Amino acid sequence: MSDAGSEVKPGHLYVVATPIGNLSDLSPRALKILDGVDRIYAEDTRNTGALLAHFGMKKRLVASHDHNEDALAGAAVEALRQGRSLALVSDAGTPLISDPGFALVRAARAAGLPVIAVPGACAAIAALSISGLPTDRFVFAGFLPAKEQARRKALAELAHDTRTLVFYESSHRILDSVQTLAEVFGAQRRVCLARELSKLYEESITASLAEVLDWLAIDDNRQRGEFVLLVEGASGVHGGADIENLLRVLLTELPPSRAARVAAQVSGRARKELYALALRLSGRRHAEE
Repeated sequence: MSDAGSEVKPGHLYVVATPIGNLSDLSPRALKILDGVDRIYAEDTRNTGALLAHFGMKKRLVASHDHNEDALAGAAVEALRQGRSLALVSDAGTPLISDPGFALVRAARAAGLPVIAVPGACAAIAALSISGLPTDRFVFAGFLPAKEQARRKALAELAHDTRTLVFYESSHRILDSVQTLAEVFGAQRRVCLARELSKLYEESITASLAEVLDWLAIDDNRQRGEFVLLVEGASGVHGGADIENLLRVLLTELPPSRAARVAAQVSGRARKELYALALRLSGRRHAEE
């Protein structure tokens, strides 16, 4: 394989993944890019400064976070147009994945400037890879709402989704969130809880929500750190035969358009695809919409 992608080019914005815990996970390419760019936009300059110092680097850092990145985007684009090379990092993991950076990347794209990925650690993907839950279809839902009523509403909207659901959660809400999940999804729904990935006290468990609640309650230390919570999708409408059976039942009471809409909400599949199938099953040639 070539290492040509490690060469820093003028006028390029590099989106660089940094470790989520173990500093050895910073790739050689990421090191070269961070060492070679003119300026680094960082979620927290103190954290990034410490990371760079660990690797013997000192670079010009610009604080770029949720509260100021919209205002910084114009200046960043102008710097790129002038031929400067920039890197974007978050405190840990891949930028923009529940982290700042969207405004800068969007502005660079809108200006027609090159945006280059420098891949690396991502807690969501790392947790998926060890969960033992289906990984062929999943949805990343970020952090659940902090307030109970809003959290319950958000989960109710996902209760029938057949894809694996991926959430981030903090230590002071993990117990409440798992409890709400058990109440909304049912205590027997399988989940994987992974905490402190790649760090000294990394742990993970894949079991029912009831069992994970017991696991958390046994030891308060298990409620500390940073968490990824993965929930197995709703069962019952995975395959073609299942979705056809569902549509046949719905078509006994509903026209094809409404049957397809309900089936899409339950299965997570595209309504347009299900509408075409509903028309075939009902023998109707023309759309009703």
